[in-house]
Amino acid sequence: MKEADHMAIPHLFRCPISLDLFKDPVTLCTGQTYDRSSIEKWLAAGNLTCPVTMQKLHDPSIVPNHTLRHLIDQWLQLGHQFDPNYLATIDSLAALKHTLECHQATLQDKLQTLQKIRALSEESPSNNSCLLQLGFLPLLLELAFGKVKVKVLSQDHVKFVDQALSCAIKMLPLGELASLNMLKEESKLASFLDLFQHGTFLVKISLCHLIEAISSSTETKELCDTLGKTSQLLHEAVLLAANDSEASEVGIRALSALSSMESNRKNLVREGAVDGLVAYILGAERHEKSLAAMAMETLEKLLEVESAKEALVNNRNGVNAVVRMVFRVSDHEGSESAISLLMIICYDSLRAREEAIGAGVLTQLLLLLQSQCNGRTKTKASMLLKLLRSKWAEDSKHV
Repeated sequence: MKEADHMAIPHLFRCPISLDLFKDPVTLCTGQTYDRSSIEKWLAAGNLTCPVTMQKLHDPSIVPNHTLRHLIDQWLQLGHQFDPNYLATIDSLAALKHTLECHQATLQDKLQTLQKIRALSEESPSNNSCLLQLGFLPLLLELAFGKVKVKVLSQDHVKFVDQALSCAIKMLPLGELASLNMLKEESKLASFLDLFQHGTFLVKISLCHLIEAISSSTETKELCDTLGKTSQLLHEAVLLAANDSEASEVGIRALSALSSMESNRKNLVREGAVDGLVAYILGAERHEKSLAAMAMETLEKLLEVESAKEALVNNRNGVNAVVRMVFRVSDHEGSESAISLLMIICYDSLRAREEAIGAGVLTQLLLLLQSQCNGRTKTKASMLLKLLRSKWAEDSKHV
């Protein structure tokens, strides 16, 4: 420690409260890091806010910051040999963070700061790690969802939100997804929904990426359940998926992510997810093949809900859209889901059987059986052929 006293201590390595070198760095739910002894004294004095951001602490727990501890240990061991460029990058990022946190900084200043952060995050993956370590993710989320009523926001503020979300998305693959739980707060969730309904396509694309991240982690399972009960969000996601644009692809990803929780499926069906997925599948030739397959798999999950079967059969293009996915030349992604879907709806519905046969499903199945698809798909195709033939014979007896 005495050796460190003779060196300029990097900004990142100083506790914001004591201004001394960290001995035991710990992080609050706001993403800010403090020395354990300093923050414990702050909390013991009855303070319920983060000393730097002054945000109310919805969770007072503190988490050891092992990565920062490791960096400090390296710095102490290597002394002046520690990469000065890396330390310069850290100090530069810390300065940018200070600008975003500063109440005196103008919106234009903060927008320019976000543009610099985005450029740095795209420049090197290691920069994203530093951004995450410095607590940028919760800060960016706070900045993006700290306002509501998108309709009254200025054009610059809409750009600001877009930049903040774009930067946050870059850090999601690195972890720390628990930060997303701030959306449980009523005001933050209201802002999220407002942005999803009235924001630009770029903003909506970022929000769909957030939904994917939320649905993928056990840390945010409760939040995913909350989103799945929010009819406004589900309705907007359906509209996005059915929209014939680039944004429809992230809409499909969002619906797929939300349907991963069984408790969300009934609500998705109620908000028109079946019709939205059918609309997307009908344009499958224009979409990425893996996403068309994802749409089929999502539809298959939804058919576990009884009302989804009815919605698919009653959609004038529903059965036809599924039949078209049974056999796609040079590509069998989605074939297995298509066959599974047809088996489900054709077993009990004469109308579905008639429409499927009228749409050429028998020819599609025969072509599939002669193709190079996997054995499981061929087995299902054979089963569907037998079902249709036996049901056709049964139906003929009652004519």
